[in-house]
Amino acid sequence: MDAWIADAAARIAARAPEEVALLVGVSSPSGDVEGAEQVLALTTKLAPAEALVERAPCSTADHAEDLILRMQGSGSRRVVLLGHVDTVVAHGEHRPLKREGERLLGSGTVDMKAGVVLSLGVLRELAARAESFAEIALLLVCDEEWRAGPFVHAERYAGFDACLCFESGELTPAGEEAVVVKRKAAGTLRVLAHGRSAHSGAAPERGANALLALARAAQSVAERHDPAGAQHLTAVPTVVRCGDAFNVVPAAGELLCDLRADSERAFDEVVASLPRHVDGVRLESALLRCWPGMDSRAVTAAVLEQAAARLGRTVVAAHRGGASDASYLAAEIGLVIDGLGPLGGEAHAPDEYIVEASLRTRAEVALALVDAVLAG
Repeated sequence: MDAWIADAAARIAARAPEEVALLVGVSSPSGDVEGAEQVLALTTKLAPAEALVERAPCSTADHAEDLILRMQGSGSRRVVLLGHVDTVVAHGEHRPLKREGERLLGSGTVDMKAGVVLSLGVLRELAARAESFAEIALLLVCDEEWRAGPFVHAERYAGFDACLCFESGELTPAGEEAVVVKRKAAGTLRVLAHGRSAHSGAAPERGANALLALARAAQSVAERHDPAGAQHLTAVPTVVRCGDAFNVVPAAGELLCDLRADSERAFDEVVASLPRHVDGVRLESALLRCWPGMDSRAVTAAVLEQAAARLGRTVVAAHRGGASDASYLAAEIGLVIDGLGPLGGEAHAPDEYIVEASLRTRAEVALALVDAVLAG
C-alpha cells in the first residue's frame, strides 16, 4: 500500500469513532433546521483550517442552508466530495452512538454521518497536499432523504473532474472492496382518486368508489413491474390511504408507488398506462419526485485500476438500486464514484450501524481513489 494512504487512513480512523459519536449525537431529521445547524457547526469545527466556509441555499425550502468547504491549490484538477447530514429518524426515535462488539450503533451512522466523517478526514489530509489539486470542495446537504425537487448544486460543479460521494460502502460476496458506479433512477408516483360518497348499505350505487379505483391503479402499476426487462424496472405499490368510515363509499384516496429503473424515461410509460377514469372515479397521476440514474462504469474503470495499484488490493465496480445525490452530479461530471463510506447496515431502522474497523479500510479506499483522480 502507498505509504501516504496507509498513514493518512490511520490518522482518519484514529479520530473517526469520536467524530461519528459527535455527529450521531445530534438528531437531524430532514427539515429540522436546528438539528442541521448543530451538525453543520460540528463539521465546520472538524474541517481543516485551510478550508473556506460557505453556506448555500438548500434545494428544498424551509431547510437549513447547505454547507460547502472549499480549498484552493496549485494543481490542475477539481474534485467535489459529497454527503448529507439529514436522516429519516424522528426525534422521538433517535438513538445516540453506542458500541456493541465490532459495531457502532446509532441513528444515521451508515446513512450517512460516518461517511461525512470520512469525507472530512480526506479533506484534512489533502490540506497538506495543495500542490495536487486546483480545488477540492466538500458539499454537505440537508435534504437528501426527502427532496422532491431538482438538485440546485448540479450546475455549480459542471466541469469538475470528478465527484466522490460517501454513501455507505460495501464488499463483494468474495470480500473485495466495492464502490458504486451505477445507480438506478428513482421515482415516487402518486395517484389521487376523486370519487363520490354514498351510504354503503342503503345506496352504494349512488357512490363512486375511490378505493376500488385505486386498487385498479395499483394493479396497473404492478403489471409494469419488469426487473428482468431492458430497463430493469421495478414498479411497486407501497402506500394507500382511502376511506373515513366503514359504512360510507369512499369518495377520495391516495396511492403511492415506488419506481426504479435504469432511466427515468421508463417512469413515463408507467404513468401513461394508468387509467384516468374507473367506474365514475377520476384518477390524477403525477411523479412527486424523480431522481436520475447514473452510469459511470466506462469512465471509472481505469481510475479503479489505478486506485487498486495504490491500495494493494482490488477495487470492484458495483451497482445499487437506491438513490443518491451523486446521480444528479453525474449529469454534469463525467467521473462519479459513490459508496466510499464505511460498511454497515440497517439504514433508516432502529438498529442502524457501521462496522468500526471499516472506518480505516474504507478511508484507505477513498484516499486511493482521490489520489488516482488527482493524478489524472
